[in-house]
Amino acid sequence: MSLVKIIECPRDAMQGIKTNIPTAEKVRYLQALLSCGFDTLDFGSFVSPRAIPQMADTAEVLTALDLSQTKTKLLAIVANLRGAEAALSFEAIEFIGYPFSISENFQMRNTHKTIDESMIVLSDILSLAERHGVKLVTYLSMGFGNPYGDPWSPDIVTQWTQTLASMGCKIISLSDTVGTASPEVIFELFNAVIPQFPEVEFGAHLHTAPNFWREKFNAAYTAGCRRFDGAIQGFGGCPMAKDELTGNMPTEKMLSYCAEHKIEHGVHMARFESAFNKASDIFLNYH
Repeated sequence: MSLVKIIECPRDAMQGIKTNIPTAEKVRYLQALLSCGFDTLDFGSFVSPRAIPQMADTAEVLTALDLSQTKTKLLAIVANLRGAEAALSFEAIEFIGYPFSISENFQMRNTHKTIDESMIVLSDILSLAERHGVKLVTYLSMGFGNPYGDPWSPDIVTQWTQTLASMGCKIISLSDTVGTASPEVIFELFNAVIPQFPEVEFGAHLHTAPNFWREKFNAAYTAGCRRFDGAIQGFGGCPMAKDELTGNMPTEKMLSYCAEHKIEHGVHMARFESAFNKASDIFLNYH
């Protein structure tokens, strides 16, 4: 029987909400998710509060979480070395994630750095993470194409993967940042890079409109990907996506696919249902 890692991403779902979600509400929601058995929880980010106000209380949230009864690992997103240092001051964090875009335009929009500057930041963060015994997840954003007209092809993605692997990046998550990837391209890319870089664990951070989740998930899974990011009900996603219905890959849909194909995922479904209801409450009350 196959096994997949489900990475639940409440941070991705919450960060775009303009209304402030009280810290206590975030803690209750994350606590419910921690009981479900997800491999990893992308719970918050150490970035400028001016850039993402919703994540300004990430440290406070983390301090309030009870981690004594969970095996779920914590992942925090960082955008620079200062953020990485802040995240790594907490022993509970086992993964940090850095968004590295192969689109010059998007890298500037996302981190206000050129690709060359971002490479330097990535190298510094990787060294820092290694010294702390923490794993780095490198998100290859715009990995399936972009709307800015920057050069893109499967060969370019493979070349960047080679560069990142040579630097020592062990976990690379190909990201369909604006939800434009076709199942054919998703399959082609994972089918190309997974056998070519056996030392790398590849993940799929897919955004999708509601009607296309199955084709995208199936393409990545069939090509050999076993690490998937998702968010309950598909909340969140990139604000630059042209289709306003484009959101994160819905976690419940991935779990349904796994049940249908007898794929192990480690998620306790009764507890997930409870967390699902808490997510509904959160996103009903805060917009």
